[in-house]
Amino acid sequence: MAKQKRAAPKPINPLDTFSIKRPRGRPRKVNPSEIRARADNYRRILNQVWDTLWPLLAKAQTEEDVIRAFDEGGSSYGREFIPALAGLVLEVMRERRFPERQAPRINFLADSLAARGSARPRRSRDICADERAKQESKSPHKIIRKEFYVECECGYKGPAQDDACRKCGSEIPLSLNVMWGNPGLF
Repeated sequence: MAKQKRAAPKPINPLDTFSIKRPRGRPRKVNPSEIRARADNYRRILNQVWDTLWPLLAKAQTEEDVIRAFDEGGSSYGREFIPALAGLVLEVMRERRFPERQAPRINFLADSLAARGSARPRRSRDICADERAKQESKSPHKIIRKEFYVECECGYKGPAQDDACRKCGSEIPLSLNVMWGNPGLF
């Protein structure tokens, strides 16, 4: 009679688990790409309504004045900014470095409000600038062709051309089995 086999012991540290350890540094409260996207959206909105909004907004002294300005001059886009951002709009407009010309004012206000109060206006502008710098630093080029080294049944061994054998033209199937080196399993 054959001996009974024991079950394999349970591993102490399994390989396929996620680490519960928090990454280094202070935890992020905001998502930078989300803030940058919101700032770009605010820039488009403010560009559209600025001619009617700015005269009312320039006279605003209280949060109620800001809410009224967005209701009257911001048309349907006012709901995006008020009532939650009314106090923040006043704070940004009172900053010492608030620009004098129209386009920089729009950009300054949009970037400052993009964090929606989860970060200070100055930090919100810094996040937007960092995200735009990351985008500009990416290469403008795109991959237009990829090649594989193939061994075909026709006998050809060498680089593929346009995902096919150079000799007979048979295409490379894009299944995981071929990529993992198990061509007989598909």
